[in-house]
Amino acid sequence: MFAALTFRAPAAMFLIALLAAGPAGGAPANDALPEIEYASPIPSVWTTRLAANGEPANPLLHVADAILAKAGIAWHGRSYPTARMFRYLQDGNAQFSILVKSPALKNCCLLSRQPITALEIRSYHLADKTPITRPQQLSGKRIITIHGYSYGDLHAIISDGSNHISNNIAPDHAAAFRMLAERRADYVIDYVGPATEILAATPLPGLQSELLSRQDAYLVLSKRYPDAARIMARLENIAQTLDIDRIMQSK
Repeated sequence: MFAALTFRAPAAMFLIALLAAGPAGGAPANDALPEIEYASPIPSVWTTRLAANGEPANPLLHVADAILAKAGIAWHGRSYPTARMFRYLQDGNAQFSILVKSPALKNCCLLSRQPITALEIRSYHLADKTPITRPQQLSGKRIITIHGYSYGDLHAIISDGSNHISNNIAPDHAAAFRMLAERRADYVIDYVGPATEILAATPLPGLQSELLSRQDAYLVLSKRYPDAARIMARLENIAQTLDIDRIMQSK
């Protein structure tokens, strides 16, 4: 139903990284290791922007590029609907990603010991509404969510009928904030990256927001990848030498 989209790390960047590789973590490409596929979910929880080739301009792709180039491992990125992405990680058709912890990854993949970034969900509201700072405070509220997103640990609360939450589903992030401006509901529940992009382009006067959920994101490597434990340890060590926030914010 959805076409897979492809992102390839620029060849010039990859060659420069190899030439510059040194004792701090760089290494020549190992032809014995197969090319890695980095799998991303559609829709992206990090951005609404698209690259020139139609791929979501996911800032984590640049993090992956920085890590894998230093490790000397060739790679490409592809985006899939979320369920298919997990299936491909489970069967080894995709080998690498940066994701929050999920039961779907428990048996198929290694996760880094430490997170490398975090995914935030905020509640957005106009000034005359009571701030919501805990998921339990969603009970009895009229909210807006965006079609296609799971909302992680918030899903169980939102979908539980006993919480009496009126959930109005918007087709996209921009529509969600238009609905809020029209007071069709009282709170937009959204991922901070996409929301920030939408609000930068179309500010909503009097808007306030609070952090509602924060989930750590980890390096994910398929156990089917050759010598997976050693490779994961190497990728973790490289990640610790990088300024991940700077890489994400500069793209």
